[in-house]
Amino acid sequence: MSNVEESQRQKKIGSVLQRDLVDVLQGAATQGGLHGILISVSKVKVTVDLGVAKVYLSIFPNDKAKELLEGIKSNTPLIRHELAQRTKHQLRRMPHLEFFIDDSLEYIDKIDKSLKGEENPIKDPSILDKRKKS
Repeated sequence: MSNVEESQRQKKIGSVLQRDLVDVLQGAATQGGLHGILISVSKVKVTVDLGVAKVYLSIFPNDKAKELLEGIKSNTPLIRHELAQRTKHQLRRMPHLEFFIDDSLEYIDKIDKSLKGEENPIKDPSILDKRKKS
């Protein structure tokens, strides 16, 4: 997506999806017996044609993130169907969903530790690895 400002329609669809996705994902995790796991949807970016929604997730604890992301990706058709049921009065067409891990909190935490002097990225450059663009 370019630096063009999101339209009001894109923002509205993104916020509708974000609100309902939190319920769907957290509910599925709880029903699946995954207690003590927090899944939050940090942002949803909808493409200009409204055909694809990029969903950025924060998962706690962080060490479960990759495993849970794979499970979510493999269940995308079910998640999309559940969302379509919840939003049928707000959206005419459900966009395709793409899921990503939002690593911004982890990145901020690393910067915070560096600023406090707990870790020094100048002495050890591997501490602050480059952020992945998605």
